Amino acid sequence: MDSRVSELFGGCCRPGGGPAVGGTLKARGAGGSSGCGGPKGKKKNGRNRAAKANNPPYLPPEAEDGNIEYKLKLVNPSQYRFEHLVTQMKWRLQEGRGEAVYQIGVEDNGLLVGLAEEEMRASLKTLHRMAEKVGADITVLREREVDYDSDMPRKITEVLVRKVPDNQQFLDLRVAVLGNVDSGKSTLLGVLTQGELDNGRGRARLNLFRHLHEIQSGRTSSISFEILGFNSKGEVVNYSDSRTAEEICESSSKMITFIDLAGHHKYLHTTIFGLTSYCPDCALLLVSANTGIAGTTREHLGLALALKVPFFIVVSKVDLCAKTTVERTVRQLERVLKQPGCHKVPMLVTSEDDAVTAAQQFAQSPNVTPIFTLSSVSGESLDLLKVFLNILPPLTNSKEQEELMQQLTEFQVDEIYTVPEVGTVVGGTLSRLGFHHPESWRKLVCWLMREETLLLLTGNLQAPEGEVWVLGPKKKTRIYSTDLISSGICREGDQLVVGPTDDGCFLELRVCSIQRNRSACRVLRAGQAATLALGDFDRALLRKGMVMVSPEMNPTICSVFEAEIVLLFHATTFRRGFQVTVHVGNVRQTAVVEKIHAKDKLRTGEKAVVRFRFLKHPEYLKVGAKLLFREGVTKGIGHVTDVQAIAAGEAQANMGF
Repeated sequence: MDSRVSELFGGCCRPGGGPAVGGTLKARGAGGSSGCGGPKGKKKNGRNRAAKANNPPYLPPEAEDGNIEYKLKLVNPSQYRFEHLVTQMKWRLQEGRGEAVYQIGVEDNGLLVGLAEEEMRASLKTLHRMAEKVGADITVLREREVDYDSDMPRKITEVLVRKVPDNQQFLDLRVAVLGNVDSGKSTLLGVLTQGELDNGRGRARLNLFRHLHEIQSGRTSSISFEILGFNSKGEVVNYSDSRTAEEICESSSKMITFIDLAGHHKYLHTTIFGLTSYCPDCALLLVSANTGIAGTTREHLGLALALKVPFFIVVSKVDLCAKTTVERTVRQLERVLKQPGCHKVPMLVTSEDDAVTAAQQFAQSPNVTPIFTLSSVSGESLDLLKVFLNILPPLTNSKEQEELMQQLTEFQVDEIYTVPEVGTVVGGTLSRLGFHHPESWRKLVCWLMREETLLLLTGNLQAPEGEVWVLGPKKKTRIYSTDLISSGICREGDQLVVGPTDDGCFLELRVCSIQRNRSACRVLRAGQAATLALGDFDRALLRKGMVMVSPEMNPTICSVFEAEIVLLFHATTFRRGFQVTVHVGNVRQTAVVEKIHAKDKLRTGEKAVVRFRFLKHPEYLKVGAKLLFREGVTKGIGHVTDVQAIAAGEAQANMGF
């Protein structure tokens, strides 16, 4: 993380901005490649193979990994070829966690050849048969004519293939909503999820507020969740047809869960908790067109950068401003995004074609930042945002999934409720997937994530005892000593332990039932958020920041830990004895600086290893976890480098100085 991100926390934006990192991306047709300079076209029969300026002749070459597949044509394949194509589709769907994009009329090297109308119709028919074979649905995203060596008109077609994985109810994407107070965050979510435009006085947001004072003031002070569904054909599924949350989940193949966070600086700790605890896939930064970058906008932008959360920007309230005002706000955003602390490439979205391109570019490049301009009152450009959310693929790649698989399971307790006739209920995220023994990782992880698992054979079938065979589209691999456990899965009836308590103990409990997005769910998998009913377990024994783990895990706790930090902003000097609020995942507690290694003090922008001590009670921390601390205008980021584990009996003694 570049320490220059401190400019976004403590510094003011200069009109000059800083060196531009490329220009503003303009979404292009046919795959929307930007900067994909392939080989130059050659003249043939007196014609140039290069297309028009806004329709480049080449896309980037097809990648072996990822969920994008190029096909020149799919006309009347043989049975053997058809089965191979089906296997290939399964592989792409697995890479995209249930979604794949097919570019028909494109060679593997990215050359936009195109197909005649009859060939394209036959290719789409074959693609539909392939999708039926794997239980998926297809949707044509866009078609584009290409200028190639032919007297007949030729087209390329981009198709979205979507299939809900067999072990999931729907595809899930979590989006945190950031932005300054009064920028229209809750109003926009109300319009998206309720299906009705706002009346200009905040009517759309009323259903999102959780407390009376929020309704009275019109300002969000807590974290709320709203859902927006898309069916397999890409159509919006929301509350507009008086659906319940259960009906929305049943009718949707893809679910967007919005995490509505507070915009007022008074509730900054709540916003930080939402970003660190709920593990959003990406963030939506809302900016009011009439005020521009004001209030906490810059601070929220800095939080997203510090925590490495990808984000896109929505400029709201364009109905209140003249066109020149909206353009000025967009230019201001572009200057900030191009600053050295951001290193982003703005991408203005003005059409449906742009929205498709933006979704693909956003997933492929962490530097691309789409910008939407819309109104929640007039509905202007609102459909572009829906197209973007529908097509936006999962942002976690295979490597990140492998890292998740190498860590043990933990359910983070973020919310605690008491529900009549149900008992104590906790909300949070099942964050990780793992194995009993670390030595079992070395040969299994890569193949299970990178290869299409068509067949998994264990000792009582065709594979020898203690072996697993994984058959993929390219090769067959044998792996030994897997010792798999269901540590990435939480089921109804599971016996877990929760803690640490104030004295450092972990208490036994039983999961009675599970709900995801307000609908019943029997199995919870790694990376999914849910609420767990704990029956008559005493709520007074629970607090935010606890974790629920399997008893075999033997979790360790600490009151003293060390972290390598970068001080983003501090008015004077950061010294021993300074107290800050530390955020590590769902942990939020005041800690005191006990020691700064190799230095007596720190100033803004400096880096050091610092020893912290929690003031109230021990916490469950893991080495390598991201850390963010704050106190007033003081802010810093880093990661945990060492924890001083303590036993339950030693917890109270270790909390003193």
